[in-house]
Amino acid sequence: MSGKPFLQASGLHTFYGPSHILHGINLTVHEGEAISLMGRNGMGKTTTIRSIFGLTPPREGTVMIDGANSAGYPPQNIARRGLALVPEGRGIFPNLSVRENLVMSARPGPDGQMDWTFNRIMELFPRLSERLGNMGNQLSGGEQQMLSIGRALMTNPRLLVLDEATEGLAPLIRKEIWSVIRTIKEAGVATLLVDKDVKSLLSVCDRCVIIEKGCVVYDNTASHMADHPDIHVRYLGV
Repeated sequence: MSGKPFLQASGLHTFYGPSHILHGINLTVHEGEAISLMGRNGMGKTTTIRSIFGLTPPREGTVMIDGANSAGYPPQNIARRGLALVPEGRGIFPNLSVRENLVMSARPGPDGQMDWTFNRIMELFPRLSERLGNMGNQLSGGEQQMLSIGRALMTNPRLLVLDEATEGLAPLIRKEIWSVIRTIKEAGVATLLVDKDVKSLLSVCDRCVIIEKGCVVYDNTASHMADHPDIHVRYLGV
């Protein structure tokens, strides 16, 4: 295991109105660990992320971040504890330039660290350095994803969460994003990844967690999952 537990979600029960979506989800991410959160569409992956971030607070359960219970806290408080989200759909500001999207999010991490600076983001994404004056809505889908990741890193997180990391992107851009994710992992930032590219997830992640109908049905190492293709067929349909 990479380090001590940084995020521990236990017994999460989350609802959308009367609809009971999560049924006692347990999820742990250790410091520096890369976790893939898998499952077919509609099984609760995004709801799990929203519950952790306080965007859809769970009715029951705890969300421990670095040893402190954060369940029910507003999203901005949870972000200040060292979590950063690259949401599905990217969520960049279309009426701000690339530079403004990055600079507006810059802040020290929870321990005062400033590892991810503007210059480091430019080194990570040379393509963005050529687009600094472009508005967010003038970027390609791949460039928007790079900007969303860069903006999240500018908060100097200890855990980076990517929901649908490479969905809808061209193959060359997907390859570039996966390379960046490996670089982020090597830098010691824990990652929680949702994506449909199982092969890439298995090559990057330390551990795989599969959700089915709001419950965790598998939690094991990526190497174990790679050695058992029947798991892919049973829970992912691939």
